[in-house]
Amino acid sequence: MKRKFDSYGAIILGIHDAVVSITGTIAGLTFTLTNRRLLLLTCIIMSVVDAMSMTAANYLATKTDNVRNAKIAGFATGAAYIITSVLLLAPFAIFTNVNTAFVSTILIAIGILLGFNICVGHHRRSDFVKPFIEMLIICTVVSIVAFAIGQYAKIFLGIEI
Repeated sequence: MKRKFDSYGAIILGIHDAVVSITGTIAGLTFTLTNRRLLLLTCIIMSVVDAMSMTAANYLATKTDNVRNAKIAGFATGAAYIITSVLLLAPFAIFTNVNTAFVSTILIAIGILLGFNICVGHHRRSDFVKPFIEMLIICTVVSIVAFAIGQYAKIFLGIEI
């Protein structure tokens, strides 16, 4: 028997993975690649590839779990990933100052996580604070690790761009 498709799980997967991946990559590259256009190009390529990968992965996972509408689940994940990526990368297309763009991206990421958790909590009649804090902690830890990797890689590889 096929299980019913719950779109929130697919959307959460896309949003959360995009926020973690994009903010982590931006944190790792912002102070390594001081050229915002190069950073933007790198993140755009990564976002498209990751969105396609997440779409396929969620489709295959839901299909394997015998969930109805596996194609919709995959599409919902990919669409959420792309939309989230565009929002997170927009500051790097708008602002010429990399630091301003970085701070703006972090604030947008927090807003996305908060807004989505409020909507899901309201719809499911559950608390949104705990899932929001959990997502925020995960995103923060990944961003800090990515920043450290970027800095050490820059020194180790002797890259100055």
